Amino acid sequence: MIAEFGLAALWLAAALAGLQLLAGALGLTARGVALGAIVRPVAVVQGLLALIAFVALIVLFCQTDLSVKLVAMNSHSAKPLIYKFAGTWGNHEGSMLLWVTVMGLAGSFVALVERRLPEPTMLATLAGQAFVSLGFYAFLLLSSNPFERISPVPAEGQGLNPLLQDMGLAFHPPTLYVGYVGLSIAFSFAIGALITREVGPAFARAMRPWVLGAWIFLTLGITAGSYWAYYELGWGGWWFWDPVENASLMPWLAATALLHSCSVLAARNALRAWTIMLGVVAFSMSMVGTFLVRSGILTSVHAFAVDPERGSFILVLLAIYIGGALTLFAVRAASVTEGERFAPVSREGALVFNNVMLSAVLGIVLFGTLYPLVAEAMGAKVSVGPPYFNPMSALFVVPMLLVMAVGPLLRWRRDGFTRVRKALAIPAGLIVLAAIGVAAWGGVGLLPFIGLALAGGLAVASLLPLRGRSLRRTPLATWGMVVAHLGVAVALFGMASESAFSVEKLVAARIGETTAVGPWHVKLEGIRPVAGPNWTALEADLTASYAGGSPTKAHPQARFFWSPPQPTSESALLTRWNGQLYAVLGEEADDGRWQLRLWWKPFVTMIWFGGLMIGLGGLLALLGRVASDLRRYVARGKIAYRRERQGR
Repeated sequence: MIAEFGLAALWLAAALAGLQLLAGALGLTARGVALGAIVRPVAVVQGLLALIAFVALIVLFCQTDLSVKLVAMNSHSAKPLIYKFAGTWGNHEGSMLLWVTVMGLAGSFVALVERRLPEPTMLATLAGQAFVSLGFYAFLLLSSNPFERISPVPAEGQGLNPLLQDMGLAFHPPTLYVGYVGLSIAFSFAIGALITREVGPAFARAMRPWVLGAWIFLTLGITAGSYWAYYELGWGGWWFWDPVENASLMPWLAATALLHSCSVLAARNALRAWTIMLGVVAFSMSMVGTFLVRSGILTSVHAFAVDPERGSFILVLLAIYIGGALTLFAVRAASVTEGERFAPVSREGALVFNNVMLSAVLGIVLFGTLYPLVAEAMGAKVSVGPPYFNPMSALFVVPMLLVMAVGPLLRWRRDGFTRVRKALAIPAGLIVLAAIGVAAWGGVGLLPFIGLALAGGLAVASLLPLRGRSLRRTPLATWGMVVAHLGVAVALFGMASESAFSVEKLVAARIGETTAVGPWHVKLEGIRPVAGPNWTALEADLTASYAGGSPTKAHPQARFFWSPPQPTSESALLTRWNGQLYAVLGEEADDGRWQLRLWWKPFVTMIWFGGLMIGLGGLLALLGRVASDLRRYVARGKIAYRRERQGR
């Protein structure tokens, strides 16, 4: 009965989404004002029903109820409980149910706490959110029912893709989905503001926390996904420009631009049309990513759907949502002016420049991702990878980073570079010294050379907004900006160092032989069989010593999962302050030697540490904005109370 209960909750949630849309639309008319009062409670109940449906699916997976088709095809009784739980969203239908659940809960939260916008704009926003949710409810119920029963009931399930049987599955997809859905909230805010013509600082201040929250989760999700792929896939890389990786990067680029545009609109009442357009584009990129991953046109560990009809359904939703939003923008464009003007050399000017650079990088990634798919549909095989993405992106990322170093030091509205020239002398000097040092080292490619030269100067420049301030009284939002920009410098240093100085050794070693890789000496002590709950493996016993120090054990594995049958490589990582040793066990040769693949990756951990710093910076900024809004709300309440007392 749990499956039927979950399906009923899903149908009720879909019905309430339709009611929310209808009541919100009618609430904007003179005759339907009374209906507007039910929109907020309906949004709350809709989110709770979606949550109930998702919890029901979790229970079915944890119980391994093989009478449910989705469980039978993606789980197994011998699978560890954590992977049964996380496996709920490790498939197409479950991941889409997670999507609509997060979307419903986000809409509920907006309905409960958002009080800064005029009520008509909030009604239009919640109606827009219901419109988006309704399409995904229809997709689930008509095309991807997660509660479908199967008969006869199989004796055992088929199991989960072994590459997904990792703790990364418990963290990576949910964080990305919260980010995607947060952008749907931004999209709904943009639609609501367009409908009611309320595009101004109040609208930006209301939308900014939701955009910031989505951006934080996207940042953490991309960082976690990069590290998961790095250690799980066994190829030693942290980013491959895979179409599915790009599917999460594109919304992040658009959200980063939207976040800065919101800040300009909230603070200076400028960039109104730009903010609305970016709100539409950011959610559009989420939909494009969903189409790529769920349509079946990609073959990937992330790509769950194999039914072209599902891809067509998502493509129709994409056309309806984005086409409708762009049509509405075209109709309302005359009423959405750009607001206050500013000089090119100003903080607004720097933010606009970087938004243009981010948009250019977004265009490069979008083209490089879709072009091979279009070419293949026309009968041609084209591969687009790092040789295209890296230099093309760098053309716009490098100027963006330079302006990012200067922008926070500029004044709003109008300024001059002469005023900040002295402050930038130290970062500029560091860049020059780093460039000279890396050039003297030699053997470094152009892009790593630029990255290493920029990283130190950018790190110092990111701290300059704190100069002359009382650190205790510095707003959290300013701290957030500083930490996030410093995180960019740290991640850039890690990327450039890993690219410039990595050492790789592919060896065929006998038991007892030692191999040198970078500052490490690695000895193969032996190979032994081991067994897990649903896999068997050959495990290498490695003894590794760093720079002549005491030996450390490492145990890479060559695993074989038996349901479904698939071999995987489990890498072994040894981390030091200046990098990681990465070891992978291969096959045995005829002469008794074993293949070992070893990497020394200097400062590679800085990539993910920088990503976490960027997310932390966003969190600090979000807490600062929320605290500021609460103080403003309390102060407004006190003023109203005094006026009421005086009136009496």
